[in-house]
Amino acid sequence: MTARAFFDRYQQLTSIEQKKDTLIEELIQRVTELEGVYRQEQLDHEREKRFNRDIQIHEMELMEQISRMKAIMNREPFIVVLLDGDGMIFHDELLQMGEDGGRKAAKELYSSVEAYVDENFPSIISPKIITKLYVSMKGLCDSCVRGGITTDPSILDDFARGFNSSYPLFDLVDVGSGKDAAHDKIKEAFKLHLYNCHCHQIFLGCSDESPYSQTLEDTLADLELLGRVSLIEGIPFGKNLDSLKAHYRFTRFPSLFRESKITPVWTPWKAAVATKPRSLLTPSPNPQAAPLSRTSSNITTASNSAPITTPASSHSGDDFQLVRSKPTSSRPKIVERNKYGQRVDRLDIQSIPREEVNRIKKLKLCNYLFLQGECPNENCHHDHSRKLTKNELQTLTAVARMTPCRYGLECDDPECMYGHRCPQSEPGRKDCYWGSSCRFNTAAHGIDTNIVKVTKV
Repeated sequence: MTARAFFDRYQQLTSIEQKKDTLIEELIQRVTELEGVYRQEQLDHEREKRFNRDIQIHEMELMEQISRMKAIMNREPFIVVLLDGDGMIFHDELLQMGEDGGRKAAKELYSSVEAYVDENFPSIISPKIITKLYVSMKGLCDSCVRGGITTDPSILDDFARGFNSSYPLFDLVDVGSGKDAAHDKIKEAFKLHLYNCHCHQIFLGCSDESPYSQTLEDTLADLELLGRVSLIEGIPFGKNLDSLKAHYRFTRFPSLFRESKITPVWTPWKAAVATKPRSLLTPSPNPQAAPLSRTSSNITTASNSAPITTPASSHSGDDFQLVRSKPTSSRPKIVERNKYGQRVDRLDIQSIPREEVNRIKKLKLCNYLFLQGECPNENCHHDHSRKLTKNELQTLTAVARMTPCRYGLECDDPECMYGHRCPQSEPGRKDCYWGSSCRFNTAAHGIDTNIVKVTKV
């Protein structure tokens, strides 16, 4: 074999070795790349494992936090009852019972709401019941007196006291005489509780006023809120609210609330004047006491103790003179008036000790019986059995004058027992101690008390 042949064979072997080396280098490079990728995958996997583990831990923490928050949210569940006293008026017999009636009304309201919640919201476990009744006490007192429900407005104060003392979360709030005072307070309370997670239901008892319909229409914009509101109807809703009832839960408590407003009636003492003589405020045509209904035998007769005013025209209206009734011939009854023709009743409440006035108020005496001789109300809850002294009758007369007469200064009934001018107002001054909350209107203040003429009746 020639050298050339050996050289060719050598070159062939050399080429093969080079190819082998190249292959080995490529394999080593590829392994190196794969190892890098593997290491990166391992790092990513470990990172994901740690991330997933952290996420799981965070998720567990969040779930525990949610559980704690739910426990906190459910710890003090409550429902709120917002009532406008203009449309939600308790039945007459409850108002007439005074403090006991207030407690009874609160108890029945609590039981009614509790029963409704148990039936319609089984998921709400033992909620507290917050009740806010917003009412104009002056307006309610006037309506009750004019509607013949009571003759003693202080009985409504007693009702409020009984209602407020019944449950810690029950409040009867006097909103004064502002037109929208009740609505303004209810609107703010409504918005405050609507998004409160602890408040599971809002009961709204209102009158058919346009502001309420606007509030309820605004709530319709958020469908999730509809289930949080229930309506209570007392006096039937009018067109403003009737169309909205279909969108909310709706209920009535007929055993508690009137279904009609208090209607002014012909005052009962007007009818009594025509049939029964009374000797307390004007001279009696005879010295005998007027016949009394119920327990008249226990009442001191007018001939022995009833104070009456003298009709002397020259005397100041602020002096309350008392004289004994004497046997006289038939004598016309009179109404004393000032130079402007305004009625002037003789009274001097300032001279009666305040504690005596408060004591007489607490006795819950029947004004009709003690001051006019007969009580026309068969269901009267006031006291008819007490025997009064002359001073007690005088104080009761003054207390009765604290209730405004519906006929005001034009009243021409000589035996009207109600007030025709504010007893706290001084002549010439158009205000008094009570300011805007006074039960007497502006015209009944600052009255000239100098009597210059009389009207014979």
